Amino acid sequence: MTATRAREGHPRFAPGTFTPAPGRGALGRMLRTHARVEIALTLRHGEQILLTLLIPLALLLGLSLLDILPSGELGPVAAVDWVTPRILALAVMSSAFTGQAIALGFDRRYGVLKRLSATALPRWLLVAGRLLAALVVVAIQAVVLGLVAALLGWSPSPGGLLAALVFLVAGTFAFGALGVLLGGSLKAEAVLALANVVWFVLLLAGGILLVPAAMPGALGDVVALLPSGALAEGLRSALLDGHFSWGPVGVLAVWAAAAGALATRTTRLS
Repeated sequence: MTATRAREGHPRFAPGTFTPAPGRGALGRMLRTHARVEIALTLRHGEQILLTLLIPLALLLGLSLLDILPSGELGPVAAVDWVTPRILALAVMSSAFTGQAIALGFDRRYGVLKRLSATALPRWLLVAGRLLAALVVVAIQAVVLGLVAALLGWSPSPGGLLAALVFLVAGTFAFGALGVLLGGSLKAEAVLALANVVWFVLLLAGGILLVPAAMPGALGDVVALLPSGALAEGLRSALLDGHFSWGPVGVLAVWAAAAGALATRTTRLS
């Protein structure tokens, strides 16, 4: 009877006979699971916590409480009001770019990415899960840094909070794409060295601690076109002046699109 039913095209077993049913899971569920794993790995990693949270916190406290910044650069603005948007930009760069690149580089080295690609997870979902995890980490950073800044007397413009959220998301995508580009194309040791060097250079001369307008000649114009300079200036305009600037958003969008397109061509699994 069974052979006859099989020859006639009927299934050998009725649907639901075996549970769980074989097959690929829902994409949304896989995305949430992958992002949750990436978030847990990031928050459990001591070096990642140091880079993404402790260093920005130390700079926020030091630059706000100590008389370090030149008064000519601050003007009538309180130090904590001037510093906080730039430290938020630094936090985004630390987690979405430097931490992302290093983690991806060593995942490739140890074969993690290659094994994940052999599962039912599509390749685009591997990247999307990392970016979603980076967004969650950035949200945690923003809350912690914002609370500490508020205790120090930070008073952001209420009308600029929504604009700041747009910049945080755009900055995460831009730096995340750059992190995938770097971590997916070089050896882990080279990624570790280069990612930290780039982080340090952008911190000092990329428009975060030094305003592009204060730089000589055309250098300020070049720095304003960097993702670090665009993010820092966009957050400053939103949180300090309450204005939404389309120019920095456009710069971040171009960096995200260009780095993402290049990363799809150069990222290797091992």
